[in-house]
Amino acid sequence: MKRDGSTAGRRRRPLLRAALGLLALALVTLPFTAAWQYDAFRRAVSHQAAPPPAPKAADGDAKAAPAGNAPVVLAYHDIGPDDRSRYTVSPEHFDAQLRALREAGYRTLSTREFTDFLRTGRTPAPRTVHLTFDDGTHGLWVHADPILARYRMKGAAYLITGQVGTHRPYYLSWAEIERMAGSGRWDFQSHTDLSHVREAVDAAGHRAPVLTNRLWLEGEGRLETDREHRRRVEADIDRSVAAFTRHGLPRPELFAYPFSEQLDESNLGPRAAEALRALLRERFTATLTNSADRPLPPGPRSAAAGEIQRLEVMRDTTPAALLRDIARRAPVRPADVRRPLSRPEHWQVSGGPARVGLDALTGTGRQPHGTQYVSAAYRPIATADWAEYRLRATAGRLHARGGVTITVRADSEHPTTLWVGRNTAHLTERGSGRTRTGPTRHLDPAATHSVSVSVTPEAVRVVVDGEHHLTLEADWREPAEGAGGFTLSTGIADDAGPDTKWPRFTALEAE
Repeated sequence: MKRDGSTAGRRRRPLLRAALGLLALALVTLPFTAAWQYDAFRRAVSHQAAPPPAPKAADGDAKAAPAGNAPVVLAYHDIGPDDRSRYTVSPEHFDAQLRALREAGYRTLSTREFTDFLRTGRTPAPRTVHLTFDDGTHGLWVHADPILARYRMKGAAYLITGQVGTHRPYYLSWAEIERMAGSGRWDFQSHTDLSHVREAVDAAGHRAPVLTNRLWLEGEGRLETDREHRRRVEADIDRSVAAFTRHGLPRPELFAYPFSEQLDESNLGPRAAEALRALLRERFTATLTNSADRPLPPGPRSAAAGEIQRLEVMRDTTPAALLRDIARRAPVRPADVRRPLSRPEHWQVSGGPARVGLDALTGTGRQPHGTQYVSAAYRPIATADWAEYRLRATAGRLHARGGVTITVRADSEHPTTLWVGRNTAHLTERGSGRTRTGPTRHLDPAATHSVSVSVTPEAVRVVVDGEHHLTLEADWREPAEGAGGFTLSTGIADDAGPDTKWPRFTALEAE
């Protein structure tokens, strides 16, 4: 018998309508389902990795670790097994570094304890470090946190708040941040909202960090104005601060520059650069950088400047190297120095076609060729906050074509230089965009002169050969502006012959 086509069609229609309804429902709910899954992914709390087996002994000389009255700030990025980036420290290396710090007697500071130091100059222990971690990467929760727990240490994570929960699993989720904050081991500080990127800063498309540069506006064929730059940056920083409070975190006290930017290398003019500094000073106790145009370790000078220099820890940093680097940055007192020429490893020597040693200044080694001067700085970070000290030096082999200089308050805003030649001595101060020429004294001509240089917040006073006095009074108000250690240099005139003997330092004492 022949099937009735109309009856079969009527039977299929309900099934077709049901299928179409289900398809429509799926299409309608798919975005909501995807959004829910994405939000859950952003909020997810990953499993933590077990800390690596503890080594039997730390790879470092704990006995050599110095005691000081100021912390050293360490800058980490990510912690994890990825060996493709030199900025990612393996869990094994991180564990060994913390073990070395503990055995050397170091205590870690929270951000509140660190900012208390900036205000008071006091720390709760003689050996302290402040552990900072830039970017807010996922490895801080998975790998770093269990290791911090093992050694009962604390860290500060600097969040790019606009990236939290994105590009998972690279960045932390807010749920992981909440767990970390609840542990008492972590606090959280600002690393911008979405300004940790580089973009075009000219018509040629050259890219630079967006925080410290005016951007190229392609559609208008011009750079941002200073006002536009400030408004953009201000909005970004305010969004970052608001994200902390919106997620129940304390307002951040510190700010870390993305890429450790230096304002003197940006396309901002002096006024715009100062406006950016002022903007950050209004919102934060201090800013952090891994590079600075002058030494700014934690202390009076950096507190006055509102900027602090950190020691960056890389993938290949061994525990022993970390302790040595911390020792180089630990502040020393003038009374601890005594005879600085006896410790050539404490000097940073520059000048000449290639790096030369301290013996070029003392005349105990080969004379440099192809240059007219050699300079050496004595532990510039460890002496950055020296405000009052005295140097006694003897310079020899002085002649008409060459002399020596001693610069005190080195790398400060007001470095002061003493020049000593065969028959002349004079003082000069540089700073604040100007040069102040101090007194000049004519000396009894001689190949050797002895000098005493006394540095106080009020003045630099010099005595040459016990009878020639030179004084240059300070003309600024803040003592920290003139804090700094010292450098030595020796040189000859441009037209001096190749056989000309170089002047040299034969003695130097500090107190």
